[in-house]
Amino acid sequence: MVLIYVDDIIITENKAATLKSFIDKLNNLFALKDLGPIHFFLGIEVHRDDTGLYLNQGKYVKELLTRIGMMHLKPCNTPMTVGKPLSKADGEPLANPSEYRSIIGGLQYLTHTRPDLSFAVNKLSQFLQSPTTVHWSAAKRVLRYLKGTAYHGPHIKHSDRLSITGYSDADWACSPDDRRSLAGYCVYLGETLVSWSSKKQSVISRSSTESEYRALA
Repeated sequence: MVLIYVDDIIITENKAATLKSFIDKLNNLFALKDLGPIHFFLGIEVHRDDTGLYLNQGKYVKELLTRIGMMHLKPCNTPMTVGKPLSKADGEPLANPSEYRSIIGGLQYLTHTRPDLSFAVNKLSQFLQSPTTVHWSAAKRVLRYLKGTAYHGPHIKHSDRLSITGYSDADWACSPDDRRSLAGYCVYLGETLVSWSSKKQSVISRSSTESEYRALA
């Protein structure tokens, strides 16, 4: 398998001889620099031991906290509080909403290796248009959680069992603004978590639904 992003390449192969032959052929066509086993790729750090690979974005987390001047934050144990759901009507409008949007954009990139952030980041992303002081406080809590869990991430394990197992769940009309539901899922390949998502229910108009029914008829 070959993964390419601009001029960064990851190559995997079960047989070392086949892998070397492939790299040699590429090197004959393009100027390559073989950096050996993967350690860092697109802001994702990779650590290896006898059980498999550990992924994290600790360096990215520290850069994010430093950029927004929040390395001094006191860590907390959870990314969100339990209680009243966030609403568009909570708090007062922010004087500079662009800072909130920038932070949420940075947090969205972290969800590539942090399934524990998916729900919180998806919820905060719903208020990008008109963020308030309450939404800003909720975003700061996520940053405080990151301060204490900067190097958390998934573990890609060795496994002889490669069956696919999925789990999903949804609340019922949890949003106080539009009564739409929030759904989430996670998928395991063997014992390794490989895919996850937390997403608000999409709006489907009556006319589009009727058109789909006519198309199926």
